[in-house]
Amino acid sequence: MAALLLGSLGAAGAQTVNLRILETTDLHTNALGYDYYQDKPTGEFGFEYTATLIKQARDEKPNTLLYDNGDLIQGTPLGDYVARVKPLAAGQMHPMHAAMALLKYDAGNLGNHEFNYGLPFLKQVVAASPMPIVSANTYLEDGDGNPANDKNAFTPYVIQRKLVRDTYGRPYYLNVGMIGLLPPQIVDWDKANLEGKVTTRDIVQTARRFVPEMKARGADIIVAVAHSGIAADYQPGQENAATELTKVPGIDVVLSGHSHQVFPGPVYKDIPGADIASGTINGKPVVMAGFWGSDLGIVDLTLERQGNHWKVMAGKAAVRPIWDKAAKKNLVTPDPAIAEAVKAAHEGTLAYVRGKVADLATPINSYWALVQDDPSVQLVASAQIAYVKAALAATPYKDLPVLSAAAPFKAGGRGGASYYTDIPAGTLAIKNVADLYVYPNTVQAVEVTGAQIQEWLERSAGQFNQIDPRKTEPQALVDDSFPTYNFDVIDGVTYEIDVSQPSRYDKDAKLANPDAHRIKNLMFGGKPIDPNQKFVVATNNYRASGGGKFPGLDGKNIVLASPDETRQALIAYFTEQKTVNPTADGNWKLTPIPGATLLYVSSPNAQKFAPAGATLLKTREDGFAEYTIKF
Repeated sequence: MAALLLGSLGAAGAQTVNLRILETTDLHTNALGYDYYQDKPTGEFGFEYTATLIKQARDEKPNTLLYDNGDLIQGTPLGDYVARVKPLAAGQMHPMHAAMALLKYDAGNLGNHEFNYGLPFLKQVVAASPMPIVSANTYLEDGDGNPANDKNAFTPYVIQRKLVRDTYGRPYYLNVGMIGLLPPQIVDWDKANLEGKVTTRDIVQTARRFVPEMKARGADIIVAVAHSGIAADYQPGQENAATELTKVPGIDVVLSGHSHQVFPGPVYKDIPGADIASGTINGKPVVMAGFWGSDLGIVDLTLERQGNHWKVMAGKAAVRPIWDKAAKKNLVTPDPAIAEAVKAAHEGTLAYVRGKVADLATPINSYWALVQDDPSVQLVASAQIAYVKAALAATPYKDLPVLSAAAPFKAGGRGGASYYTDIPAGTLAIKNVADLYVYPNTVQAVEVTGAQIQEWLERSAGQFNQIDPRKTEPQALVDDSFPTYNFDVIDGVTYEIDVSQPSRYDKDAKLANPDAHRIKNLMFGGKPIDPNQKFVVATNNYRASGGGKFPGLDGKNIVLASPDETRQALIAYFTEQKTVNPTADGNWKLTPIPGATLLYVSSPNAQKFAPAGATLLKTREDGFAEYTIKF
């Protein structure tokens, strides 16, 4: 019998259990409400606030489960500190796990960023975890070409026996199955760490394989914890497949993540089968709890005993935020036990990020990085060029021109109105370098042709909506669904971006408008670029290995795969300069569209750095400010 009644049933009514499932996701080492880049506290994010919500939600319901949905161990300098600066000792619990142990999590899932520091570190973290860590669609690469005998790299799922009480207070054991899933693209995104070691499989096909097995092993209900976003359609192998998981027989609940969004929420109102009011998709409860501890995901189920089995009779989902965006205030107080649990790591991180690198002559910010060439991107590009030229000096590639691709990582968007680089003049510290370059990527370089440079930039130009020159009302310039980390600016060439043209590539990087060309006047050395000329482009391991689905970048044309992180290249570059004077060389611009008015969203702080033609329109309730730009 899968679920055992401990007490006497007697003649009292139906056996009904109310079960609450809680989710955190994409915490990204934000244990505290502390912005390490600005070196100051904040109430807008932080697990110490989410912990209070968890305790409140548990007090309301006697039967509660708690899961984490990955992207836990990377994302702030604290993550870098315990992975690279002062690495965890053997058997030492990760600070995030030390904090989460206080909340007694039932299990955790792996996300894509768990692999950023390499497999040895990840396995060390998993081994010391206070809760089971699962991942069903990651497999060990055995090299025999036969997927039938592949072994899981991690535990694929757990079935946990939980003591619950029904509506009459009678105790039962309930077998809860939890399966973990992540984007199969990790083998591309972290190719340097995973090639020849780990392979991945489709999210939905993996679920269809394991769910019947979980049922056969006695799981009364199954929770799919998927580090995967919510999409309108599904193709095998895709990154965001949470919607399709709701169609898998046997799955009762889907916990989603990865996209740094909130479900139920208006972003997903047009998803087929989605009911925003009840928090369901295709009739099954689905939740996505924001990012950095911004929200707690809550799923409430009503289970009814039918024979020897339990059936989900009703389910709904909701999210609870820690921050009131309109009033700009906290909705809960932080749990002091969390700060105590991570005290040593936090203090060590502060000492690390405050270390001086160089002097900074003028401020750096990224408020306008999507409309004009920007010093925050230029500095990264220049450092990459210096590094790659030195690394290739004694190789057959030494005589090829070296260009550099860099993107504005912190440019608002899903990170919120405070997610911008803003570094004052004065001391340039480690925290500022991490602010300029937030990911632990390594330096890589690829060999491409002039024609491939054109296509690289065409894909990058998908950042923008198409602007109608005939309209006089303000038109939104930036496509918010396009991540700013994919807006590569290539330094060493000059070009314009004509946003009156449709994007050549669609959101999935497929050639959508073959006759369209947004990139105009692409020049090298003051002359039109030769489509056949060869170049070396300095970039990072994510892009060089195919991350972002850029044409011509699939990991096969890498000419330099450095073990050094890009941030280390930046530190070396700034240290050599001693005094950094950030300027942009203006190598790209938007093609003027006479008469058109662009609508651009940035921080209210952007006003003091506004370029000519930009005017503040209003500040919105979500904290962003709207600006109009006229040519």
